[in-house]
Amino acid sequence: MTVLPRSVTALGVAVLALLFERPMHPYEMFQLLGARRRDRVVKVRPGSLYHAVERLERDGLVVVSGTDRQGNRPERTTYEITDTGRAAVREWVTDTVPAPTPEYPRFTLGLAELHNLGSAEALALLDRRMEALGVELAELDALERLAQERAVPELFTIPFSYTRAMVEAELAWLRTFVDRVRGGDVPWVTEEHLASLKLADQKGNR
Repeated sequence: MTVLPRSVTALGVAVLALLFERPMHPYEMFQLLGARRRDRVVKVRPGSLYHAVERLERDGLVVVSGTDRQGNRPERTTYEITDTGRAAVREWVTDTVPAPTPEYPRFTLGLAELHNLGSAEALALLDRRMEALGVELAELDALERLAQERAVPELFTIPFSYTRAMVEAELAWLRTFVDRVRGGDVPWVTEEHLASLKLADQKGNR
């Protein structure tokens, strides 16, 4: 795996990818990332975006190409990508795409510790998650329809189609799991069972 500058984070890559198109200032970057719903792909906040641009400039991946002022607004600095920045994006994609790497999502840990709740509480929380996933699917479908109406090339929409597939798969898995728990196919672990498991571990470590 190529060792890239520390500024080449997910947000850093999103910034560099925008500058592939043309020079722009950070506020315009923030607007475009929101308009293109890249906030579904990478976490974007105005402050973190400005810091990302500063780090990219420090590492020589972007450079200042000019400044401008409109009316009474603060002066805005425009940045452009360097050849080093273009190479960094390509290297990041080349390193990221072929090899799956653990991402340690919070939800997986939540599932691992779900047994610490009572079954009724746990199932209620999972029901809420499934409702939220249903809303997310509807939003992703709306984005797909909008992209089709605007004739956006499909290659530009693959992050959303991939995300939709993952959300759909999670929702299907959760529905099956919840049904199995409610049907008794997956018995809930009681405090007595947990105590017996702990006792067995203690004996095994002697």
